[in-house]
Amino acid sequence: MENFAAPARPIVAAMSQQAAAAPGRAVAFQGAPGANSHIAVLEAFPQALPLPCFSFEDAIDAVREGRADRAMIPIENSLHGRVADIHFLLPESELTIVGEHFLPIRYGLMSTGSIADVRQAMSHPQALGQCRHWLKEHGIAPVSYPDTAGAAAVVAEMQDASVAALAPPGAAALYGLQLLATDLADADHNMTRFVVLAREAVALEAAGACMTTFVFEVKNVPAALYKALGGFATNGVNMTKLESYQRGGSFAATEFYCDVVGRPGEAHLDRALEELTFHSKWVRVLGSYPQARDRV
Repeated sequence: MENFAAPARPIVAAMSQQAAAAPGRAVAFQGAPGANSHIAVLEAFPQALPLPCFSFEDAIDAVREGRADRAMIPIENSLHGRVADIHFLLPESELTIVGEHFLPIRYGLMSTGSIADVRQAMSHPQALGQCRHWLKEHGIAPVSYPDTAGAAAVVAEMQDASVAALAPPGAAALYGLQLLATDLADADHNMTRFVVLAREAVALEAAGACMTTFVFEVKNVPAALYKALGGFATNGVNMTKLESYQRGGSFAATEFYCDVVGRPGEAHLDRALEELTFHSKWVRVLGSYPQARDRV
C-alpha cells in the first residue's frame, strides 16, 4: 500500500479491508482506485469488491493466495497494442483465463490549476501513447507513471499546477483535482480488452461462442511456424491474434501467444491443436472462456 501516493492510500485501505472480509467477492486489479481496470471490474462484476493492487504481479498474487477470487488484467488496446505481458505473467502464475471484457477508454486531463499552467502530463505509458497527438498539439510533455489514476493521486499530492495527470475523468473528483479537458484519445474507437483470471477453470455452457488462448514454442527448423499453424487453416479455425516474443535472450527459437475462436472438445479445434502439438516443442492452453464480443 505504501507504493500508492498518499491521497490514494485511505481509499485503497478501505477497499482492501472490504475485500479481506469477503475474498470470494473480491476482484483484483492493477492500479489505484479510479483506474480503467477499476472501471472494468465494476462493469463486468457489479456485485464485486474491487481490490486495488500496485502491479500486475500483485493482482495475480492476490488470486493465487486466495485474497481475491478473480483478477482483471488489460492485455491489449486498439490504439497502442499490447498492455500487459500476459504471455510471461500468466504461464508462471498457474492461473487460467475464464473470461474477457472490452472497455471503451476515455481520458481526462486533470490538475490543481488551469490548463494554461500545464507543462507536463503524467500517466501510464499506454495512456500517453493513446493521447500522444493531443499532448503534442498542446505542447505538453509526457511523463511515465505505472498507473493512470495513481498519477492523479501523485498530482494531487504534488500540488504543482504545471504537472497534470492523464486519467479516467472520474479520478479528478476522487482526488480533488480540476478536470481540464476530456476525450483526448487519438481515435474514437479507443478500446481495451481485459482478461479475467482465476485459480481454476469454470464450466462452459453448451451453447455460445468461446475463445481459447494458448502459448507455444516452435521447433527451430525451417518453416516451423507454417507447419505448426497449418492445421488451423485446414480445419477452419478462426485465429484472431498471433503475437511472437522471445524468452531467455537466446534468439534461437520464438514463442507465440495465440487466440482462436472455439473450445477444446470441438472436433475442428481439437484436430488443429493436435497438429500444432506435433510440430511444436510444447503447447500450453491458458484458458477457454465465453466470447465477450463477436470476432468477425
